Amino acid sequence: MNALNVTEYVQTLGLQAKVASALMASASAAIKNVALRSLASQLRAQAPQLKEANSLDLARARAAGLAEPMVDRLKLTDQVLETCAQGCEQLAAMPDVIGEIVGMNQQPSGIRVGRMRVPIGVFGMIYESRPNVTIEAASLAIKSGNAAILRGGSEAIESNRALALLVQQALQAAGLPQDAVQLVQTTDREAVGQLIAMPAFVDVIIPRGGKGLIERISAGAKVPVIKHLDGNCHSYVDDPCDLDMALRVVDNAKTQKYSPCNASESLLVARAVAPEFLPRIGAVFAKKQVEMRVCAESMALLAPISGAKLVPATEQDWAEEYLAPVISIKVVAGVDEAIAHINRYSSHHTDAILTRDHLHAQQFLREVDSASVMVNASTRFADGFEYGLGAEIGISTDKFHARGPVGIEGLTSLKWVVLGQGEVRG
Repeated sequence: MNALNVTEYVQTLGLQAKVASALMASASAAIKNVALRSLASQLRAQAPQLKEANSLDLARARAAGLAEPMVDRLKLTDQVLETCAQGCEQLAAMPDVIGEIVGMNQQPSGIRVGRMRVPIGVFGMIYESRPNVTIEAASLAIKSGNAAILRGGSEAIESNRALALLVQQALQAAGLPQDAVQLVQTTDREAVGQLIAMPAFVDVIIPRGGKGLIERISAGAKVPVIKHLDGNCHSYVDDPCDLDMALRVVDNAKTQKYSPCNASESLLVARAVAPEFLPRIGAVFAKKQVEMRVCAESMALLAPISGAKLVPATEQDWAEEYLAPVISIKVVAGVDEAIAHINRYSSHHTDAILTRDHLHAQQFLREVDSASVMVNASTRFADGFEYGLGAEIGISTDKFHARGPVGIEGLTSLKWVVLGQGEVRG
């Protein structure tokens, strides 16, 4: 497909999405829920065919020498497909917020003024590797009454095509326009450049992938962007703390899965509990072959551990998103230094405190400037499905419009509505 054809193709997708968005905005909750439940059924019924398409992508990725964390993100396992199906069903069971009027107040003039929640319109989604994002984006588009144009990575093209076909079948089965969710079928990168520069058709762009992708999209977009660049998430072990709980939570936050953006990349430990806690968590990391990038104080406490992979931390390590079995470790004086360190080096994604002190917990919640702030829980919970959103379109570290996991409400806007009985302004 040449450049001219790509331009025409993407503009056609945009026009079709714009038309479909008007129909989606007026669709009833019942009809949208029929589409979501149909999609869930199809995901389960077509699992063998979906995994067959996915195997083509996996084979091509490994032949091309794609890094293992990226290959891991590419997999459509039974569990991944079941989570997608459950996400669709969870969304279908949730109340429909479209058309909801909030904050209705009567003014001295007699008019009543409030705000109505409405769909954004058309969103463009640009993502890498994870084909399950196709379903998450599609299901959220359906529930929120939007239209979506999806552009997955070339490494997942076969998986995405198979999934997008199921989405369009589910839309048609419910009597909704199949153009409400369209997959960009070409892997030509020029399609991305066109998609992010069509304000006449696209209302917001949501990039989901590596930092390089998101930086490129943000720099070139001519429409608003909902994004996060990276996930340098912290777990802070406070004084006082239930160290058995902290051991379990920190281990999960780092090692349950290395590739997601909500895995903890940095561990901070209060000085008073470090001599007891660090050797215990260090032994866990050593057993799991997790490399530890450590401050001098941590090095002294961890050095006696057999098999520990210890490296002196550099300044860059405090800000690094590893997406691998590597973690930075620093001993801090207490909660004040932990908060200062996090606010300086964090990517403002997700940060957690493990503590028995209620006042420390409240201070951490108030003062840590991140999209998700947690007390006594693994950072791995920073996820739309785990938050009860049904699915997420991504995680935003921006402060305007949407922040944290972006679900249905993040794909809507509010318009003012005024109800009167013939009032005129004097």
